[in-house]
Amino acid sequence: MIAAITVLAVFSIERGERVRDAAELNRKAVTMAAAIERRAYSNSSFLRAGAALFGAQDEVTAEMFRTFVSELRLDADYRGAEGIGWAPAIGTSQVSEFEQSLNEGRVGLTKITPSLEQQPRRQLVPILYLQPDTLRNRRALGFDMYSEEVRREAMDEATRTVRPTATGRITLIQEGGGSDAGFLIYMPVFDGFGASRSLKGFIYSPFNAAQFVASASDLTQGGDAGIRLYDIRGSERQLMAQLDGWKEEGETVEREVDLANRTMVLVVQSQSDDVLSPLSMITLLFGLAVASLLLVVARLLTRQAQEDSRSLEWFAEQNSIRNSLTRELNHRVKNTLANVLSIVSLTRRRAESLDEFATGIDNRIRALSATHDLLTNSEWGTTPIASVVHVELAPYANDDDHTVDTGGPDVELAPNDALSLGLAIHELATNAAKYGALSCTGGKVEVRWSLVNDKLARIRWVESGGPEVSQPEKRGFGTDLIEKIVAHELRHPVELDFDPEGVRCTLLVPVREPSEFELRSSSPSTRGH
Repeated sequence: MIAAITVLAVFSIERGERVRDAAELNRKAVTMAAAIERRAYSNSSFLRAGAALFGAQDEVTAEMFRTFVSELRLDADYRGAEGIGWAPAIGTSQVSEFEQSLNEGRVGLTKITPSLEQQPRRQLVPILYLQPDTLRNRRALGFDMYSEEVRREAMDEATRTVRPTATGRITLIQEGGGSDAGFLIYMPVFDGFGASRSLKGFIYSPFNAAQFVASASDLTQGGDAGIRLYDIRGSERQLMAQLDGWKEEGETVEREVDLANRTMVLVVQSQSDDVLSPLSMITLLFGLAVASLLLVVARLLTRQAQEDSRSLEWFAEQNSIRNSLTRELNHRVKNTLANVLSIVSLTRRRAESLDEFATGIDNRIRALSATHDLLTNSEWGTTPIASVVHVELAPYANDDDHTVDTGGPDVELAPNDALSLGLAIHELATNAAKYGALSCTGGKVEVRWSLVNDKLARIRWVESGGPEVSQPEKRGFGTDLIEKIVAHELRHPVELDFDPEGVRCTLLVPVREPSEFELRSSSPSTRGH
């Protein structure tokens, strides 16, 4: 009887260990898949920003592209990527012009490879720029990516869907004679709109697959798991990357990963050895001693099984939350990009020179970025009106030549409303610094806010002591932005008055409950985990 009880106890313990190992393996697979998708989505966001730059400019110089990449403030390893590059789409008649641009300011002569004599073709997409400018990346300059089938398929798919699209397994030109697996993510850039648009080229990022997976693994806990990433080409699996720790045998879990519009398969392997756990060994060796404690052990095993079941449910819930967060992030990024595109469009129509356009875009994007920093610090929850006003007026607040007076009750705003208010305050402050009360000694700007009711706040901007104000002869960018974009986003009209004594502006901002815009609320059950 004691021997039977001991065997049963060992069996139960091992079963519980297997359930816990399976739950842990599933957790690692879910978090690793999320990390890979997050890495790919982050790089895709940079490529979308680059596509907006190239789409808005007739020509992007090497210096402009270098400045753009540096302003992205990427981390040291470019988030797992080799860098960011630009490859224009050209015909055979443009080869000489492209090679002249490629060799401008360089020592030595670089030509398009493979040459048209080696491989005749009508369409070319050669690499013109690739940052950072390293010796490794210079190997790729001039390579016609459209000459290779796997790259060409990804570029054609990206052109069709107008989305960042990853290639299958390739070997990067940067590898020289090496054979390490890699892939690229392409984002197409077009000239024109609608049926009249034409392909201008591709902004892209090259990746060493193993380094990319390793950088994604750094975002997760439990990096001791064996990991493989496969690309699916037809009915064949092609190994993209394998991290150290993979064994020939072991329990595995597979997860499909959406890597920039391409489905890949992630395989995570358990590192547990097929030996009895320490608890099972003790139970087996000292069965007679622990027989009297059988009821206690059974109770512990039952509790452990219940905890494992709750853990599995929690992992499933976290997976659902991850998907919801991804959709929410996509929605908020689209909103931000829509604001940026509107600012670019209005600035381009009002600018009289490229320098004026660049300065206007830079200042307004920085204002948007400053408000974004506030929202990030608040984890995209509510943001006080006082914080938004102080951030935008900070450059003028400590100047002895003029006075900046702000005040009002503690009112919290939703993220999108805070962004719109920040843009409006930035435009008013910029106008005041150029032509109004902040442009001369003795000028004063007063910003006051109050609650109209529980659902609405009023913000008043009043300038005094500055130059006499006259009604503008034509509408400027700031007027259009405040009366059109900001008023539309806040869903209330904006009163903008060019009073002779100083500009006056009244904005009405909605005050919403957090439940109207928060993704989900923490519950006691989730906090307990």
